[in-house]
Amino acid sequence: MNSPDLPHYLACAAVLFVLGLVGFLARRNLILMFLSVELMVQGVALNFVAFARFRGNLDGQSFVLFMLTVAACEAALALALILALYRTQASLDVSLWQNLREDDLDATEDDEPLPGMMPEAPLPSLPVAGIAPARPEESNRV
Repeated sequence: MNSPDLPHYLACAAVLFVLGLVGFLARRNLILMFLSVELMVQGVALNFVAFARFRGNLDGQSFVLFMLTVAACEAALALALILALYRTQASLDVSLWQNLREDDLDATEDDEPLPGMMPEAPLPSLPVAGIAPARPEESNRV
């Protein structure tokens, strides 16, 4: 069976990059935007690996290893930042982060604000772990 040619790899990488770009531009949730950026990075990494494979050297693959290492560090920092920002606003909607802009910039408002947040159902409570307390015997109550 023949292996795919370079245009097949480049088309797949372009599809990954475009899907990431559309996801980044269409979503306002910070986590989904972050995942879309990672999808774009993977599309670029596929380009590097494909060109390195078809040129017959390891330069692109070594660069991708370095790029994935940096992306892993960036992912940890970005998720920590998202968690810290969520604790202050209790939402991941990008439009709520107006207080992060510079002082000399005007606030921007979305044309279509998100609907109000639905109240969350209370979580079920679990019993305390450990040995169950002794129950009074019902056979003595006649």
